[in-house]
Amino acid sequence: MAGLLSISEPHAGSPTDMNNQNDTNNDFLASLVSDATQAPKNVTEQYTREDIAQLFDLPLMDLLLRAQTIHRENFNPNEVQISTLLSIKTGNCPEDCGYCSQSGHHRDTTKLQAEKRLEIDKVIAAAKRAKATGSSRFCMGAAWKHPSAKDMPYVVELVKEVKALGLETCMTLGMLDTDQATQLADAGLDYYNHNLDTSRRYYEQVVSTRSYDERLDTLANVRNSGINVCSGNIVGMGESRDDRIDWVHELLKMPKAPESIPVNLLVPIAGTPIGDKVLAEGQLSVLEWIRTIAVARICCPTSYVRLSAGRESLSDSEQALAFMAGANSFFYGDKLLTTGNASQSGDDRLMRELGLTKQFAAPRAPKQVPVLDAMSGHQSRVVLAE
Repeated sequence: MAGLLSISEPHAGSPTDMNNQNDTNNDFLASLVSDATQAPKNVTEQYTREDIAQLFDLPLMDLLLRAQTIHRENFNPNEVQISTLLSIKTGNCPEDCGYCSQSGHHRDTTKLQAEKRLEIDKVIAAAKRAKATGSSRFCMGAAWKHPSAKDMPYVVELVKEVKALGLETCMTLGMLDTDQATQLADAGLDYYNHNLDTSRRYYEQVVSTRSYDERLDTLANVRNSGINVCSGNIVGMGESRDDRIDWVHELLKMPKAPESIPVNLLVPIAGTPIGDKVLAEGQLSVLEWIRTIAVARICCPTSYVRLSAGRESLSDSEQALAFMAGANSFFYGDKLLTTGNASQSGDDRLMRELGLTKQFAAPRAPKQVPVLDAMSGHQSRVVLAE
């Protein structure tokens, strides 16, 4: 594939040899930029699994250059999308995800205190605070396997109320059937998050209560309803680089790459099976996480790539590298559901030092709007064209 060039190891020699070597390096960098800028945008099928593996194997600086160049072709390079995440129902989840403190299967070891659904007025108050601090998207997560019929009016009302504030909306509620996805789309939900977590091959090491294909089915229901797809992974759960390659390849096999791709680094939680394993054996290199971000950016050029869980452990320099790798979205707030996050004051300082600006919200219109007949007073609903 164009742009995936082999690079020989440098060797000592005469000044003439060194000059020739410099010319070769300059030619390589020029071709790398040229390949990146001239490649068709959003043509994800051009990357085979072998291509993705070659990207992972590139020298880090060359990988970052390619990712940053492609990023600049598709986005304002100094603008970031900022979201705030709120848990609207915490704990006692029936799923057995090996990394998650909210799983009811691990509650005896994690000691997480379960909470019922948050009242709507408390969620709206949190959304108002998020907007006041500069977030453009408000994300709401519930520890469910899937929302029940009695939950749907509650989440639909939340979508409508948060959108009325002028914020983009995102939800992660577990699996959705076609009717549930349609209800959320009709309410105007902008994004639905449902992570693949890892590769199909490694998935059985992570969770057994929901299949990989069920995750893909939910994403298909979301896509078919007209809601933007948000789907990412968690690196550092003991998977191999091959699994990270397969995860990227899985994104590219979708009819369309997700509009938002969170790339999380596992925050190991004591009392969870995977958390305990990682705490005992050691965490994944931050640079491998950054490599994964860069490859996701290259392969999904028009998607937002989110620097997600694990960011609170990064230095300023490491975060700068992640943005160089093509990350252009992150979460504000001191907590991500139940795990810690970087401080907002620290984020604001870092953005000033890096010259990054916040993206404005651009919520989509609901698919149905109320229409009032001025003569009869009769109210009906009109379905908007896509």
